[in-house]
Order: sequence, then structure tokens, then C-alpha cells
Amino acid sequence: MLNTATKSEAPGTEQELTDGFHLVIDALKLNGINTIYGVPGIPITDLGRMMQAEGIRVLSFRHEQNAGYAASIAGYLTKKPGVCLTVSAPGFLNGLTALAHATTNCFPMILISGSSEREIVDLQQGDYEEMDQLAVAKPLCKAAFRVLHAADIGIGLARAIRAAVSGRPGGVYLDLPAKLFGQVMDAAAGAKSLVKVIDAAPAQIPAPSAVKRALDVLKGAKRPLIILGKGAAYAQADDEIRAFVEKTGAPFLQMSMAKGLLPDTHAQSAGAARSTVLKDADVVMLIGARLNWLLSHGKGKTWGDAPKKFIQIDIEPKEMDSNVEIVAPVVGDIGSCVSALLEGMGGSWSAAPADWVSTVNKKRDDNVAKMAPKLMSNASPMDYHGALGALRTIIKERPDAILVNEGANTLDLARGVIDMYKPRKRLDVGTWGVMGIGMGYSIAAAVETGKPVLAIEGDSAFGFSGMEIETICRYQLPVCIVIFNNDGIYRGTDVNASGSDPATTVFVKGSRYDKMMEAFGGVGINATSPDELKRAVNAAMDSGKPTLINAVIDPAAGSESGRIGNLNPQSVLKKK
Repeated sequence: MLNTATKSEAPGTEQELTDGFHLVIDALKLNGINTIYGVPGIPITDLGRMMQAEGIRVLSFRHEQNAGYAASIAGYLTKKPGVCLTVSAPGFLNGLTALAHATTNCFPMILISGSSEREIVDLQQGDYEEMDQLAVAKPLCKAAFRVLHAADIGIGLARAIRAAVSGRPGGVYLDLPAKLFGQVMDAAAGAKSLVKVIDAAPAQIPAPSAVKRALDVLKGAKRPLIILGKGAAYAQADDEIRAFVEKTGAPFLQMSMAKGLLPDTHAQSAGAARSTVLKDADVVMLIGARLNWLLSHGKGKTWGDAPKKFIQIDIEPKEMDSNVEIVAPVVGDIGSCVSALLEGMGGSWSAAPADWVSTVNKKRDDNVAKMAPKLMSNASPMDYHGALGALRTIIKERPDAILVNEGANTLDLARGVIDMYKPRKRLDVGTWGVMGIGMGYSIAAAVETGKPVLAIEGDSAFGFSGMEIETICRYQLPVCIVIFNNDGIYRGTDVNASGSDPATTVFVKGSRYDKMMEAFGGVGINATSPDELKRAVNAAMDSGKPTLINAVIDPAAGSESGRIGNLNPQSVLKKK
């Protein structure tokens, strides 16, 4: 129902009115957006209060970047735009990092920010938090819009929603100047101005010729490989993807956020034989995955010398041939493409050659056997493998739990060690490889799914969003945070050669992050062995109480830059 106020126009007559505040709320509710992540302040404080009064859930964060990360992952999990609400200028800029992150990762998100008055900003007369926010946002998101008149709020939000979710999803900026909220208009006209977005993300059907070409290439493969990316997980075409992969009989790799589309323990999973399959495959089919830096751009020593033919399924035509030649591009939404491929395979498809499958399986099983003793260690202080071995068992026993993961070594090792069993249960740093997503993701995952969340954090990564543990406690969310604390970035053993300040990668020795959680009324635990860690996490997951476990890791454990140390340039000069 449209929010209205009543105003007397003349003696004996009354006119129902509405305003910008209420039109924004009505437009959101009309389109099924019922959760907002943000930070209150001028000029959107009252908007947040009114949203709450009208039944929209508004979660207030301690920093806009974390609220933005929450909105971005909410979009990924729900396929509806996650909405972040911020104040102008500095607050907008804080949210903009998350908006750019959403665009890079193809998550649907809308950043709504209040802004200063156009006439003052355009003349650069020095308004409160003056900034041309629309101009700043445009290069960093999929689309950006500004609404100047209350009558355009409905269409403005509709455009933002459609832009965020259609085609390749991404981030959208919606600029709402302060004056807009107080604008008054006739309530009936306001109701007519609202737009309910119909079929916001229409299916994009692949060309039959493209489907046939892809199947012909796949059929001719002697050593086929399927790579599933987070785009495949986002599509929520889980049954079709599983049926297709199993029908091919081909080994498959799942990128980190695609893990669980098929269980990592599936007979065709080649996750533990990644190096072998990338080097030796002759046909590689990418489903919702991009040949970016995470896959070494499809070339170089990672991919070996064996000639490769690439098949790529993506909704964005410009993604094809971005790094290497794609001999069989299939353009369309993942669900439609995979369904068409399944249909085209018919009932007599020949599975992948047995010798190739056998070779991959042997390599995988050998590598799993070599890793097993490391994961069973109960040493104190813990190393990464011993700690992750304990957490690996917990996820196996609780496959519905959401795993959030960030860090350097903590991320690199966890993504290989911890098996996932269901789709969209592993959330991590994605394409940019950034730190700071942990608490925002954890909050949104708990809110949007209602499932318990286990956040595995490096101590450095946690520092980017750690204050949001107060937010977790305030809303009493079922989030268990495990901080792998080795006293520093990569390692806690570096020494400043000049002998003055601590080394740039070293933190306070013996920090007790668990005490921070206790300060906000949550449960804090210090764990010094894998057994202690496992007991503490199980108790936290059973209780559903906000919990932070300080997992004491050997300061010498960890490698420089994790597994991407090759990206860290080194000086070739010797000090004289």
C-alpha cells in the first residue's frame, strides 16, 4: 500500500500526498527488495528509520565497505540485487569499493547513496560532502543513474534493478540527492509512477549451431576437461549442470566459489589433480568460468605444451577470445546453454576415454593420500594443515553450513583442503582476490540463508572488517569466526633490518582476538590445538551464538604471498 500523508488544499477538501522518502520505500517493496545493508547518516538517516517502520529489514554496519560487501554477496546468493545504502561523499566512496568488487565478480548489487544538491555541486560552491558522485561511479560499475524528481523514483529503481541482474550481472549506482526525499506529490500520481520490473533477467537462448559446434568438439576429445566457475553456481541450474557433467564422464575442476556444484568427493572430481588436467587436457570446456589470472589466462606453463581447444559457455559475448582462441563459443545464460547441450547429446553419448579418466583418478588419489597425514596432525602450536584438517571434518558433517574464507595462506590452503558438498556454500574473495570481505559476507550469508556461517579468516584479512563483530553480536547472528593467528601477514617472524619499528608484516605477538568478541557480548575462545579448535567450532555451530575462536598458528607457518608469490616483484639488485 502506498504511503501517504493528508494535506488540506482548501476548506472542506483534502488531498492525499506522498513524498520521496515513501516513494523509495514503496518502489523497493513493490520489487521484493526487503533487506537493506548500510550505514546511517545525513541525508539518509530518516529513510532508514522509515524503511524499518514499513517492514524492510535494515542492517546497520560500522563501515560502508562492509555493508557493500554484504549487499554484493546477497545478490549472488539470491539472484536479486543486494542493496547498500550510504551517506554522501566519503560514505559513498567507502561503498564504491564493494560496488566495483560486485561488478568485477558479476554479482547483482545496487549502491544507493544520498548526495549533495546539484546546483551547488555543479558550480563547485563547497556544499556539505560535495562530490559529483555519478561521475565518480560510472567507470567502476555496470550502470549509474541519478533521480532528480520524485515522479522518476519508480523508473529509476526499475532501471537499476534491470541493469544489475540482466545479461552479465553487476553493480549499479543510484544517486539520490537530499532534496529528492522531501519532494511532495499527489499520492495517486505517485502510485502510478511506480514500476514493477517484469522478467528482469530474461533467458538468453544459445544458437543451435553453437550448441552443435561445441558438442562436436567435445565429442572429438581424447582428454576432455570441464571447468565450472562461480557463474555456473550463480545460475542455480544445479541439476542440469550435474546431469551434463555426469553424462560426459569427463574430469571436472571447480573454481573456488563453484565448489559444491558437484561434491568435491565426486568420482569425476579432479580438484586434487589440477596440475595434471590443466597441462594434459586436449579439450577444455568452461562453464561460467573466465580465463583470467585465476586460470593463468589459459596459457603458459600452467597449461603445458599439449595443444588445447577451448569451448566456452558465457552470457557475455565479449568474454570469448579474451586471452586465447575459443573454438566453440556458446553465448547465453548458463541454464539455457547447459539444457540445450544435454538435449543435443541425445541418448547415446560416449563417455570420456577410460584411459584418461583412469590417469586422472590415479593422480588425484595419490595426491589425496600424500596430504592425509598432514591433515591429521594435532600439534601445538598448530600449522595450517592441522587446523584445516579439523575444520574439514566439521564441514563434512555440516554440509548446509556456509563457509566464508579469506586471507593469503588461509585462503589458498583452505580452498584445496576443505571439500564442499552443496552449491553456493563456499564464499570467498573471488576475482579480485581482495581482503576485507569476511564479516560483510558472513552477515549477509546468515541473513539471506538462515544457515549457520563458519568464517575462516587470516589474522590480516580479519583486520579489514573486524569491527563488524559488533554488528554480528548486535543482530545475534549464527556466525562462528575462526582467526588463523600467526602474528602477522604471511608469517609473524619477519624482522626489520634497520632494527627500529616492527617489520611491516608483523602484528602484536600473542594477540587475543577472542577478547574482542567477549567485549561485545559474544563468545570468545582461544584454541591452541586442532582438537581444541574442533570442539570449539562444533560448540559454536550447535549453539548458534556469535563466536570468535582465536586459533593460535605457529608464527613461522605460511609462505610469502601464499600461492601467488610469483605476482610479488623482487628486486634484482644487491645491497652494497
